[in-house]
Amino acid sequence: MKILALDSSGLVASAALVEDDKLIAEYTIQYKKTHSQTLLPMLAQIRDMVELDVNTVDAIAVAAGPGSFTGLRIGSATAKGLAFALDKPIVPVPTVDGLAYQMYGSDALVCPIMDARRSQVYTGIYEFVYREDKYDMDVIKEQCAVSFEEIAETLNGLGRNVIFLGDGVPVFRERMAEVMQVPYSLAPAHRNRQSAACIAALGSLYYAQGRMESGAEHAPVYLRLSQAEREQAESRNAAGAGRMNRA
Repeated sequence: MKILALDSSGLVASAALVEDDKLIAEYTIQYKKTHSQTLLPMLAQIRDMVELDVNTVDAIAVAAGPGSFTGLRIGSATAKGLAFALDKPIVPVPTVDGLAYQMYGSDALVCPIMDARRSQVYTGIYEFVYREDKYDMDVIKEQCAVSFEEIAETLNGLGRNVIFLGDGVPVFRERMAEVMQVPYSLAPAHRNRQSAACIAALGSLYYAQGRMESGAEHAPVYLRLSQAEREQAESRNAAGAGRMNRA
């Protein structure tokens, strides 16, 4: 089984190819370029370097959100284009699940935190449980958009060691030290950001479980309204309140 994977949900742009239980190629970059400039060239480089016949790919896995609205749209559009061109299914992988999978096999709780702005984080809580010669990733709290204080309160209540990772760590690091009441650590540099290899690995599992959709069906998962949508809603609410006051 060959899974081609993309992740452009955050600051990192990443593409990878996994065949069965082997990572064939991964290209990841986080440096001063937009995903629209990097993602397709990265895919082309992988194709050329490993002499990939793209028609032999079984599915396209993509970090489906939450994350950067622009980044998600770029990743979604790229995945949909590949799915249509190759007549292959898309395997949508929740972004926070993909981040958590970086810590495969950890005996601590895993808590990814992505900076969602407006004093919130995209986050979730996960644990790895050893079953039948492998670790399964169990979801304790599904991905959501909440304040850091809220997720910290939940973690404190669970009373276990925690590993944090994601681009929200430097943003909330000082607050973390103030509110966390259980021991915690921070993932190292090679494991603290998005990785298309993790999206591909999870995508392989989800593909085997039949968790696929067509290119026409696929859409990003935002969890929140965009800034433009929020402003439009606020404008409508203000206009409605004005009409009620005049009446």
